[in-house]
Amino acid sequence: MKIYFDHEKLDVYQEAIAFCGWVGEFLHAISAKAAAKDQLDRASTSSPLNIAEGNGKFSAKDRARFLEMARGSALECAACLDVLLVRKLASEEQVVLAKERLSRIVQMLIGLLRKFSERAGVLREEQSEYSIDYDHEQEHE
Repeated sequence: MKIYFDHEKLDVYQEAIAFCGWVGEFLHAISAKAAAKDQLDRASTSSPLNIAEGNGKFSAKDRARFLEMARGSALECAACLDVLLVRKLASEEQVVLAKERLSRIVQMLIGLLRKFSERAGVLREEQSEYSIDYDHEQEHE
């Protein structure tokens, strides 16, 4: 596709648009009604739209605000996929592959936010597993 605008050059925008396209196909295959389907549609659309709008802003603060919204929409997509999975409207394989793509999008957005936002240092979307520490004494009681 020919590039007409600066935001189209961004890898994160390309990934977000590709994810949005995947969501369209994915949702078309789900016949059941579910609020999470509608929310996934809206959030997957919101992410590239906010990336594009943010890229067009002149001030770093304005750019960061829209990139934060794009990041929030990507995280919302991940939660929607979790809801669809637990409601048995999506397979674990579909969700895992989609969340891997979302993880890359979020990582790219965090990279941009570190460039444009003073608050970006508090972002913690790292690819690590969460662990739960158990009190072994309570387990044996």
